[in-house]
Amino acid sequence: MGLWSKKNIDVLMKEADGSGEGGVTLVRSLGALNLTLLGIGAIIGAGIFVLTGTAAAQYAGPGIVLSFVLAGLGCLFAGLCYAEFASMIPIAGSAYTYGYATLGELVAWIIGWDLILEYLFAASTVSVGWAANVVAFFKDTLGVEFPAALTNAPLQADKVTGAISTTGAIINLPAMLLVGALTTMLVLGIQESARLNNVIVFVKVAIVFLVIGFGFMYVTPSNWEPFIPPNTGTFGEFGYSGIVRAAGVIFFAYIGFDAVSTAAQEAKNPQRDLPIGILASLAVCTVLYILMALVMTGMVNYKDLNVANPVYVALAAAGPGLAWLKVLVAIGTIAGLASVVLVMLLAQPRIFLAMSRDGLLPPLFGKVHPRFKTPWVGTIITGTVAAVVAGLFPIDILGELVSIGTLLAFVIVSTGVLVLRYRSPNLHRPFRTPLVPLVPILAVLICGYMMSGLPLGTWIRLLIWLALGLAVYFLYGKEHSKIGRAEAARR
Repeated sequence: MGLWSKKNIDVLMKEADGSGEGGVTLVRSLGALNLTLLGIGAIIGAGIFVLTGTAAAQYAGPGIVLSFVLAGLGCLFAGLCYAEFASMIPIAGSAYTYGYATLGELVAWIIGWDLILEYLFAASTVSVGWAANVVAFFKDTLGVEFPAALTNAPLQADKVTGAISTTGAIINLPAMLLVGALTTMLVLGIQESARLNNVIVFVKVAIVFLVIGFGFMYVTPSNWEPFIPPNTGTFGEFGYSGIVRAAGVIFFAYIGFDAVSTAAQEAKNPQRDLPIGILASLAVCTVLYILMALVMTGMVNYKDLNVANPVYVALAAAGPGLAWLKVLVAIGTIAGLASVVLVMLLAQPRIFLAMSRDGLLPPLFGKVHPRFKTPWVGTIITGTVAAVVAGLFPIDILGELVSIGTLLAFVIVSTGVLVLRYRSPNLHRPFRTPLVPLVPILAVLICGYMMSGLPLGTWIRLLIWLALGLAVYFLYGKEHSKIGRAEAARR
């Protein structure tokens, strides 16, 4: 019976204003600007600085611009659905909480487990990209070269079969150190972390504008020909199928906007500020992504961008004219990727907090520090696991896992808007998704289409991950569910 139990909206609203069980124990200190910058901090990072190059080189060529348009449309529609839920149910938990209110406990658990792929693995993915840029910066700028055995992943996946093998490296130590430092900062306080993020966001957005502005002066139009390279005969390798596959891969770059919703219980005026933060950060970053993709593929042949630091490669191709910008970009990239890791490490413990309060995870995950008012145990657990994953796996495996996890969450949230509109049409909605049912349906179709373009190996890993999650639910979560226990007591 408990599998399809739904959490009452009125109960959720009481939790949000502090009058429900447990009350609000997080500090409401974030305004609309903080939340928008939080979103931009998460969005601008791996997409521009890492994945754009590899997706262009492997899947779409200069057509990566169209991949960003397709991914941006999927995000726009999903973002409108997120904004409705975030304004209506402004508590920690994001898509997990929305699913619990509309589709039932089992679906909520699947979303919560899926969000671990989105946030925890995203922190690992971006920290790997950060490490690659740090190593390149020290080598090219300062002449310091770190041992390859301590700066690379010891595991890799075959592009065709997905089989895992070893590389001969020991550990990616810089990636692990970054995660450890940011985890410590997040334990100490949300406001301090937000201030650091705000500074980094202004720096990296300024550098993105510099690259776009000066880079267009060094564009060679012949690098855009053919704009969509012919398909190689394999689905997803160039041609229109390559654009779809690249959209699924670089979709990872857009996940920041829904990370905004995980900070709902730390927003000063969540009904107003959450929709602003979600939609404003998404709009700004989509435009910047498209412009940046045009500049990068115009400055250098897309085949040369299959590296972990493609912006640096594009600027190097411009010659001495942009040599002055390379150092700034390197610093901005390093700082920018760090802010993405910060936001991802902030989001995941708040998902754990919501699941723990519902009884689906042990109470340990719901502990809030008495002085710092942060979910400190969940933050430490998240940081520890993220550091280990970052130390062991390469960026391509992690990036595709994060993309498929994110897309699945967006599909479920968009479906939830449809369900709740028809089941409870009179609920108070401070922000209403326009053009329902068209917008949620388009979100489901576009996100589902991008999922279909991801490699088979990624789908297999997703299914294995979900099977593991179901085992945890039936062995622990179902038996300890507070709603399930309440229903059993009533029976």
